[in-house]
Parts: sequence; structure tokens; C-alpha cells
Amino acid sequence: MQHTILIIQAITAILLIVSILLQSRGEGLGVLGADIGGSHHTKRGFEQFLYQASIVLSVAFIGMSIISVSINA
Repeated sequence: MQHTILIIQAITAILLIVSILLQSRGEGLGVLGADIGGSHHTKRGFEQFLYQASIVLSVAFIGMSIISVSINA
């Protein structure tokens, strides 16, 4: 059981790192659409998906960490 939790936790950590690194700080994916101006825009499409995925993955990672600690105690 503990081995399975560690594998799931490692996969969650890798996915969390990837989802955070894909979010460019300040510019987002607007650079790909030639949004050169410094205008403020809301997150849409893939940016919104990455934002929500990073929240879900971080909650899952914290949950798996708590479960892992409680099993070891």
C-alpha cells in the first residue's frame, strides 16, 4: 500500500511541476497569439486548464503526503 502511494505521489509531483512550468510568469500563453501589448486579459482555454490543473494537483499532492505520513506513523 505504501509503495503504491509513493508512486502516485511521485507522478502527481511530476505533473504538478510540469503544469507550473508551462505557465509563463506574467505573459501566459498570450505570447503564442502575438499579444504583444501589456494589456490585462483573463485566462481562457489552455491557460485556464493549466491553472485549474495546478490547483487540483497541488491539493492531491498534499492529500497524498498526509496519507503517506499517517500510514508511516
